[in-house]
Amino acid sequence: MRSRLIAGAALLVLAFLPWIPGIPAFWITQMNYIGLYSLVVLGLVLLTGVGGLTSFGQSAFVGLGAYSTAWLTTAVGVSPWLGLLAGLLLTCLVAYGLGLITLRLSGHYLPLCTLAWCLALYYLYGNLDFLGRYDGIAGIPPISLGDWSLGASESMYVLIWLALLLALWATHNLLDSRSGRAIRALRSGAMAESFGVDLAHYKVVIFVYAALLGSVSGWLYAHMQRAVSPSPFGLGYGIEYLFMAVVGGAGSVWGAVVGAATILLVKDQLQNVLPKLVGTGINLDLLVFGVLMILVLQFARDGLWPWLARLGHWLGGGPDTQAQKAVRNAAPAADLPRRALPAAGSLVLEVDQVRKEFGGLVAVNDISFSLRAGEIMGLIGPNGAGKSTTFNLISGVLALSAGQVRFMGERIDGQSAHEIARRGLVRSFQHVQLLPDMTVLDNVALGAHLRSQAGVMSAALRLDRASEASLMQEAARQLQRVGLGDVMDRPAGSLPLGRQRIVEIARALCGDPILLLLDEPAAGLRFQEKQALATVLDQLRQEGMSLLLVEHDMDFVMKLTDHLLVMDFGTRLAEGIPADIRHDPAVLEAYLGGVDEDWDVSAAAQTPPPADSAIQQKAHS
Repeated sequence: MRSRLIAGAALLVLAFLPWIPGIPAFWITQMNYIGLYSLVVLGLVLLTGVGGLTSFGQSAFVGLGAYSTAWLTTAVGVSPWLGLLAGLLLTCLVAYGLGLITLRLSGHYLPLCTLAWCLALYYLYGNLDFLGRYDGIAGIPPISLGDWSLGASESMYVLIWLALLLALWATHNLLDSRSGRAIRALRSGAMAESFGVDLAHYKVVIFVYAALLGSVSGWLYAHMQRAVSPSPFGLGYGIEYLFMAVVGGAGSVWGAVVGAATILLVKDQLQNVLPKLVGTGINLDLLVFGVLMILVLQFARDGLWPWLARLGHWLGGGPDTQAQKAVRNAAPAADLPRRALPAAGSLVLEVDQVRKEFGGLVAVNDISFSLRAGEIMGLIGPNGAGKSTTFNLISGVLALSAGQVRFMGERIDGQSAHEIARRGLVRSFQHVQLLPDMTVLDNVALGAHLRSQAGVMSAALRLDRASEASLMQEAARQLQRVGLGDVMDRPAGSLPLGRQRIVEIARALCGDPILLLLDEPAAGLRFQEKQALATVLDQLRQEGMSLLLVEHDMDFVMKLTDHLLVMDFGTRLAEGIPADIRHDPAVLEAYLGGVDEDWDVSAAAQTPPPADSAIQQKAHS
């Protein structure tokens, strides 16, 4: 209640700021610019801070919005509101085309490409005759609502901040949704694709979204200034927008406002204060400004907003998490649709002469095997045997050099990871791949991405709440199933490694798979946790799910699996039931370098490695 009262009071002051007695007109104008800049920076928060796509070119999209309405309202005489629609349409088309080309790049090539088209559009604005070349366009009419003109600074203040607050609301809604979790997972690459997230699609989505926010800012700017010229849409402003996002907190929605306000106010105050201290003959504005920003980034590396948010939580109570919302809103949601599992014993997976070459290295050498419904199969072998590479070939993370993979009777080799996931093949990874800053519940809900069709628009307008409740209910159910219901509201990165692996399994189960691929699921678990995991996996087998495991704990594998394939140096070494594999001479040679025939793999596995010996002794006791 206290935090809501503080937020309500702040919004009330913001709404009536122009009419508070004694407020200088300069501060109204300054607030207008803060609002305009915040709109652009908000797009960068989503694009760069959350999605990990660095762009220096957002000022070019501001120019598209500004020049579209400037030309249409002056040369054609249309309404500014039609100018807004035209600017948004043009910006959408340009951003979509640039996104399809630009977002294929990675590393430093992506930001360099944004620099290139930012400069190209900037010089385009200054060299087209109908846009007035470098003199620009003047005489732009004010925005009006019927007979009410918004030409006054106070009226534009209301419109600018209303647009900004709506954008903040929509962006917050978007991030708190199925699409938002997919956007947050863009940095994870293969992990997100393995749960059905189309990375290329969501990259273009946030690129266009950020461009449209810039276009709205340009439209407002043109009708506030009543004139446009190329200078505000150049590369320098593009860099400044990105700097504002970093200073404010690139991963936080409200960081856009904090960053824009901080940069503009500090620059203004330096211009007022420094001449009084050192005189007007020395220009130290940029030098002092740079030093101050370095200090900010040194002591608040995540930006200013996270620091302010911690202060706000101290004043107004703790953060409101998804799990806490679920506890308060206990009304049951509709169950998500479930796949029909194939009949027991039917063929689920066929791997036929699969091969993977990395240059001259053969990582997987013509491996073949099959897996049937309701069966747990183990893929075992020494380190470097090619087990995880085989997983990557089956799940579409890597392309095959030769061979075929069939799932439910249809070839899936050559398909992308998200297309394969859509068919019902879900996997975990050898190394834990969670989003550490997101809650455990949100991480698990990402696994159910394909079980809902709620899109970006419905999320931004908060029309997806029923679907979102069903996703969260399913995620909570899977966490309860694996014994982690008590930690669902904690950040995933705060859990120990063993429990993070269990979170990954819950996330995979949330995808409602036909075939579940688990890469070293028992690594890092204590003895009791392994026993509990084995119980869960056995229950899944009884329900008709098929499982393929890569695991080094031989005791765990021997007791759980129906069928084993042993790999060594990328080749098939042995295959059969666990009782046969444990006495196979070739397997003993690969694992132990040759021993007496009465020695078996399970006995070797019962001798724990030194790093885990104390944990296992404590667990057994």
